[in-house]
Amino acid sequence: MELTTAVALVTYSNQTARNESSAACSRDSALKTTVFPLLYTVLFILGLSLNSLAAWVFLRIPSKSHFIIYLKNIVVADIIMTLTFPFKILADANLASVGERVFVCRVSSVLFYLTMYISILFFGLISIDRCRKTIWPFVGTSPRRLLHRKILSGFIWTSLLALSLPNVILTSRPNTSIPFKCSDLKTEMGLKWHELVNHVCQVIFWGNLVTVIVCYTLISKELYKSYTRTRAQHQARPGTNAPQKKSIQANVFLVLAVFFVCFVPFHFARVPYTISQTRGRMFNCQQKLFFFQLKESTLWLSSLNSVLDPLIYFFLCKSFRSSLFNTIRLSPGRCRALRELGSDTASTPQT
Repeated sequence: MELTTAVALVTYSNQTARNESSAACSRDSALKTTVFPLLYTVLFILGLSLNSLAAWVFLRIPSKSHFIIYLKNIVVADIIMTLTFPFKILADANLASVGERVFVCRVSSVLFYLTMYISILFFGLISIDRCRKTIWPFVGTSPRRLLHRKILSGFIWTSLLALSLPNVILTSRPNTSIPFKCSDLKTEMGLKWHELVNHVCQVIFWGNLVTVIVCYTLISKELYKSYTRTRAQHQARPGTNAPQKKSIQANVFLVLAVFFVCFVPFHFARVPYTISQTRGRMFNCQQKLFFFQLKESTLWLSSLNSVLDPLIYFFLCKSFRSSLFNTIRLSPGRCRALRELGSDTASTPQT
């Protein structure tokens, strides 16, 4: 009798220890269930408001340049991404029903990542366009080139949709436990396809990261050469009036700043997180939880892209500013002050 009681006590003690360990490593912390839902709520309100206004403004602007074509595609991607936030908010806050959680895994999350990588691709194209405009400022844009950019944009959307669609179709297993992870709903083929998509997305990010760095290195060199030429001309003619100063304005590098703030941290955090999920024996529970929280934190920074992109539209697109001022009917004096914030330099003509 005493032996049975002792065994029962040991079993109960071990079970209690496992429960406490599981609770300590649970993902349902205040950070996930409270902080992130509040942060995504802020992003949803701001993102939907700003991108709806941006879409309304761009509807009034003809696609007369490569830059505007790329920006219009980013607006569409940002609106779709923003519309996925309410589902993530409900899921993270444990307020979603089982059906809503399944929808998040099958559709909402897929759309989120789809629009993220579409934005990354167009950021790379914008960097190439800004580099071209800086090095060859007087090269025009022909209707044929505009048509090619529209075809390229359609190809990007079609290719990534085709790549993402199997993730929707192959997430079809019935959930057998509550709570469940999205990977629990994937078929065996779905898990393999998901891994393939992750590899493709990594190639997209790192390829565009190199493109952005190279383009803005060339832009920096060209702007610095322009600045030194202007200074040398002024020093050679000390008796003349000083020419207007051509400074290397910060708004030229806004695309670079948004890219690094929003996309780089997530992709650096994603590597150890993926390893912790696929090679679980190498990590204890606390380490897995840390990488999960790091991934979620940097994922929020990626979502911040939907709010920061309108800054690019305003500061780098002259047509957008002009149409925006006409839409909201600002006074002429206020318009002049705001135009100066996004003023164009001769060395970096804007569209």
